[in-house]
Amino acid sequence: MLQASSIDEVQEAVRGQASVRVAAGGTKSALAAGANLSVGQLSGVLQYEPSEYTFTALAGTTVAEVQQMLAEHGQYLPFDPPWVGSGATLGGTVAAGMSGAGRFRYGGVRDFLIGVRFVNGEAELVTGGGKVVKNAAGFDIPKLMVGSLGRFGVLVELTFKVFPARQASVTAVIDLRELDAAVKLISALAVSSEDLDCLDLEPPGRLTVRISGMREALSARVERLKRLLPEAAELQQIDDDVPLWRDVREFTWVPDDHLLVKVPVTADRILEIEQQLARLQDRVPRRYSVGGSVAWIAWPTGLESSQLESLLCDVRSRGLVVRGQWPAVYVNDGRTNAFADRLLSVFDPAGKFQR
Repeated sequence: MLQASSIDEVQEAVRGQASVRVAAGGTKSALAAGANLSVGQLSGVLQYEPSEYTFTALAGTTVAEVQQMLAEHGQYLPFDPPWVGSGATLGGTVAAGMSGAGRFRYGGVRDFLIGVRFVNGEAELVTGGGKVVKNAAGFDIPKLMVGSLGRFGVLVELTFKVFPARQASVTAVIDLRELDAAVKLISALAVSSEDLDCLDLEPPGRLTVRISGMREALSARVERLKRLLPEAAELQQIDDDVPLWRDVREFTWVPDDHLLVKVPVTADRILEIEQQLARLQDRVPRRYSVGGSVAWIAWPTGLESSQLESLLCDVRSRGLVVRGQWPAVYVNDGRTNAFADRLLSVFDPAGKFQR
């Protein structure tokens, strides 16, 4: 695999290869499969303005390095990028469109990315966005790169906005035992006036809710949350909740020999997915995150791939295979995208980044 430690070397690699697949930290093994260019050495923070709440870094910079830098100035990335402890990079996080549970309140990675530089299929260096938050001129190229899986080019530099770090947080684990009750409560909490950081569901009926803010106000906010719960609900309060959400972010609940598939869902589709999974003999670990809008499904390698394809077809969705081995990047992806095709004709006319 070619190793690029500078933007010039990335351009040379793109010029010299008929096909280019990029990897960096390797935390999303399914998306890094077949990579022939590594940008893991293209690393380092180029600019950081704590007073402006922005930073610029090379794409191979690890999220852990950035988080440590931000923490020293009382700042952080609120969208909870996954696999920080495993070595996830900024470029991989953006290309895969990876956001964690914090997306529920603050928005995802696309809401914090304000500038990019990338090498297109003709080895040209393209710039989009800027290095300040108030930058609305031109085509919003940064958002195109989020979740693009490297199809439009090789990300080499990224600029993010950041937030002041939370002062304190507390987590409520709410046990409802039944799926229907849990889904109804998710919908109620999502439209309530309570500012919840995270809202996840572990089926059949356990909700994990994070609240953050001023330390002295947390107890009152938990009490208000309790008043929104049905009588049968049981609530356990966890004051030291950092380890809990670290495990969620690192997907420690996913067995090593399972695929990990990300599926966009809605509340009614949660019920449909659970009905489909109930018909399988094997247990399929899963978690619904971001207020029930994202399903993370850990698919056992012993189950037929056709069963997963059938499941997603029945619930009218598709899945992105993030970890493990699968014949394609997407499961049940029969759609065409004329807009993406037009973009590819501009950024990658020779098809070097095709998957």
